[in-house]
Amino acid sequence: MTRRILILSLAAIVGMGAAAASAAAVTPPATPLSTGSLGPSIDPGWVWPVEPPIFVAQAFRAPATPYSSGHRGIDLTVAPGAVVAAPADGVVVFAGMVAGREVVTIDHGHGVLSSYEPIEASVEVGLAVHAGDPIGSVATGGHCDDECLHLGVRIDGEYVSPFRFLGGVPSAVLLPWRD
Repeated sequence: MTRRILILSLAAIVGMGAAAASAAAVTPPATPLSTGSLGPSIDPGWVWPVEPPIFVAQAFRAPATPYSSGHRGIDLTVAPGAVVAAPADGVVVFAGMVAGREVVTIDHGHGVLSSYEPIEASVEVGLAVHAGDPIGSVATGGHCDDECLHLGVRIDGEYVSPFRFLGGVPSAVLLPWRD
């Protein structure tokens, strides 16, 4: 009896491995992950969606639970009218209004989506874009008094820090203390 259970258990394990192998063959693996101080990060091949200098007005703050408060992206200080570019190759999957603000979302493949708001879109759903291609311009009506672009990134529906795709957290600069 024990031998029969062991054989059935091994058969189930082998079957699961074969199913996983066939699923992996059908779905191409994501971009290779590397481990850094921020945890796993995608190879930093993304470009910033706005021209330098880059000023981060508000950093990513992961919520404690999917429904808790937090900041599900980063806010880049930039004037209305500034050009917004695709950070990496992808396909525009949404360009429209959400909660009174225009949003553009790009599917970069492998479950990775990036979203921008407020933005006056210059692209339509279904358009393939490449890194650096203009997708619109910064609009007004955002949550930081019309002076920022919000960039959010999701992997398989879960918000993650965009810094994972943009080469990590920018270095801090210490300035002298003034009285």
